[in-house]
Amino acid sequence: MAKKVKMADIAAKLNISTVTVSKALTDQKGVSEELREKIKLLANQMNYRHPSSYRNGRSVKSYNIGIIIPDKYLGKYESFYWKLYQKVATEAVQKECFTMLEVISTEDEGKQELPKLIKEKRVDGAILLGKPGNGYVRKLKTDGSVPVVCLDFFDESNHFDSVISDGFYGTYILTNYLFEMGHEDIAYVGTLMFTGSITDRYFGYCKSMLEHGRKVPDEWVMDDRDWETGDVASFKLKFPERMPTAFVCNCDLTASNVIKSLKENGYSVPDDISVVGFDNFIYPGLCDIRITTYEVDTREMARTSISMLLSRMENKALKPVIKVIDGHIVYKDSVKHRIGFR
Repeated sequence: MAKKVKMADIAAKLNISTVTVSKALTDQKGVSEELREKIKLLANQMNYRHPSSYRNGRSVKSYNIGIIIPDKYLGKYESFYWKLYQKVATEAVQKECFTMLEVISTEDEGKQELPKLIKEKRVDGAILLGKPGNGYVRKLKTDGSVPVVCLDFFDESNHFDSVISDGFYGTYILTNYLFEMGHEDIAYVGTLMFTGSITDRYFGYCKSMLEHGRKVPDEWVMDDRDWETGDVASFKLKFPERMPTAFVCNCDLTASNVIKSLKENGYSVPDDISVVGFDNFIYPGLCDIRITTYEVDTREMARTSISMLLSRMENKALKPVIKVIDGHIVYKDSVKHRIGFR
């Protein structure tokens, strides 16, 4: 029989006190958010069970949860999904559940191969993190034997529950802010239809532009990634002939690429052109300008997805629902007020 993991075992691994581990696992004050997540993630990996789950000599019901991520979302700088995965894993620990990660290769996604975790019946439910190619969600519904929650994308076929960030109103707020800062010529950077979130954010941008009486020229809607691979970091941006004074980008990684490319073309950010992003997460050291952005509440998204999946596993007859998690704008250094604006 496997040895029962104790808090002291976790503490020894991280060279911290057992008290610190206890505070982190019970969400008490006195532990930084970064350390708390590290402790919870390690506890999950070590299959730690809180003593409360053994009360009265009986184990509280727990589940194995698969976290399925298409490989295209885990490129060199696509760290946002790793961050969201860690949030899900740590929230699962709080519900006495354990997670197993499976990355779906582009080839298996194209062939619509079910995740091994599901085929081999190793999990009780799954969270699909990031939208796969057309037909894959339908395949999961038709052939899969476990409940699934779609995280960070909307299942338009209405087969599964979905948890998404408020991309529409988040980008609407960002674009309104640029108007408040004196900008009227504003472009959008994001490959439309590549993901639902990119397109949702585009429509939020359009709502603001429309309400301010501004038309959007075709050349002001710019691709930001390779359609086949999803690569953003090395994608060559094509700027319009008539340059705007500001760019709304669908994510911070794209914003960093825009800032780099603007500099290469002789523009200064934010003195000449302002730039905003989305997510409030970027690979460290990738951009030397702090990007004004809309922060996604990843912890609440993770908490909601775990809660929805547990409810679905208890009652599979529930009607699929969509949960939209709002965030907030974070003001940094990439936007400048246009002097002399009327």
